[in-house]
Amino acid sequence: MERALRKHLRGGRFRGVGAARSKAMGAVRGRANRTTERRLRMAMVRAGMSGWRLHPPHIPGNPDFFFAETKLVVFVDGCFWHGCRKCGHIPRTNSRFWGAKITGNRARDRRMDRRLRRLGLRVVRFWEHDLQLNLGECLRAVCSAAISDARVDRQWGRP
Repeated sequence: MERALRKHLRGGRFRGVGAARSKAMGAVRGRANRTTERRLRMAMVRAGMSGWRLHPPHIPGNPDFFFAETKLVVFVDGCFWHGCRKCGHIPRTNSRFWGAKITGNRARDRRMDRRLRRLGLRVVRFWEHDLQLNLGECLRAVCSAAISDARVDRQWGRP
């Protein structure tokens, strides 16, 4: 991926990125991010939801959560990295590179959604800002998508 993105940089090299920016971007975690995955995970634990796995290695696209019984995959997308139209942005430094990177991420997300659906899985995606502003709604959406039969309904205390 990095090689493909280099064509969007002057001379094919990363330049003009200060040490502080480099350190900040390097500290961004792909998993267990406090504002995304961990927030939804803790809400599901508090709600008593079970039957899910974190980052199952056998599912394409590295979903954040997988409910095997109901064939549901859940992704929590960071607004910056996945190009949220509401609050994502392109940095001014190396804007061509970042624009290409984020556009590529969005295209990959669409391809992965199609692939997962062809495999018979249901896909649910949330934006980082959805979890910050409407955690309860996100939790209800996961719960309703994950409930498929009476046994699971009884397990989660639903009639």
